[in-house]
Amino acid sequence: MSTTTEPAAVAESTAAGAKKSAGRGPWRLVWDQLWAKGSARFGLITVGVLLLATALAGPLGSLGGWTPEEFDKRAVDPYLGGLPRGDFGGISARHWLGVEPITGRDLFARVLHGGQVSLLIAFTATAVVVVVGTLTGIAAGYFGGRVDTALSRLMDLTMSFPSLIFMIAMMSVAKDVNRILLITLVIGLFTWPGIARVVRGQTLSLKHREYVEAAKVGGARSWRILTREILPNVSGPIIAYTTLLIPGMIATEAALSYLGVGVRPPTASWGQMIAESIVHYETDPTYFLIPTAFLFVAVLAFTLLGDALRDILDPRGGRS
Repeated sequence: MSTTTEPAAVAESTAAGAKKSAGRGPWRLVWDQLWAKGSARFGLITVGVLLLATALAGPLGSLGGWTPEEFDKRAVDPYLGGLPRGDFGGISARHWLGVEPITGRDLFARVLHGGQVSLLIAFTATAVVVVVGTLTGIAAGYFGGRVDTALSRLMDLTMSFPSLIFMIAMMSVAKDVNRILLITLVIGLFTWPGIARVVRGQTLSLKHREYVEAAKVGGARSWRILTREILPNVSGPIIAYTTLLIPGMIATEAALSYLGVGVRPPTASWGQMIAESIVHYETDPTYFLIPTAFLFVAVLAFTLLGDALRDILDPRGGRS
């Protein structure tokens, strides 16, 4: 009796699962798998909270009593009646994370404005890297021959440079320029080959598929094949790689600002705040720990989210 009912039950369960998934698009299935993973769910929620909080840095920061204009004024003249930090860094009902030494600026507002700059640089630099790397990789993989050789050697040459040293040198030489724009371009200049190699490898495996050959036989132009046939099929790895790029960009910007060649006061970023706090570390470690904690949580959340997306969107995994 059981030998006849068990296969029937399995078949019924499989049919029910297929029916449940039939009406869902591929991105809905990706979302369901993403939300089902605890680490990915933590990363997704944390990233959402960070993005919302930094986007509303102005209104939320005003709860501490200081406007961005007052922040800038106190950065130029730090002795404009700064509040003493007192016990626990001056944490109170008004100053949730305390206040800065000497200037008395509210740390909650300061760390939100710093996160706004750090995340802006990370996202714009990632966008530059993804656009340049995708275009380069897809061209190298599809056209092959001399185009592939030239672009591959350019990738190798760029990756052979000690990137951090060159970034520091370029940032040190440039003076009267927009620091945020400069950091974005400098980071993008040395980071694009990684995603270019990923896209090149995917394109090489796709360009001889039947649907691509059929498009060629049908007289489709190269740009149409690239945009309609190749690019949609490499979008999964690109999205996963992009999410994993962001924490690296946040850390790189923090390193440059910490070394004094990134954003400059009165503009805040997490790295610049950590650099400022070092001189107070022994007497007042809370000033150091707060921006460090925000930096750590942001990098961890984006990394967990990127790892989950990579697992789900990996075309060799066969899970989506």
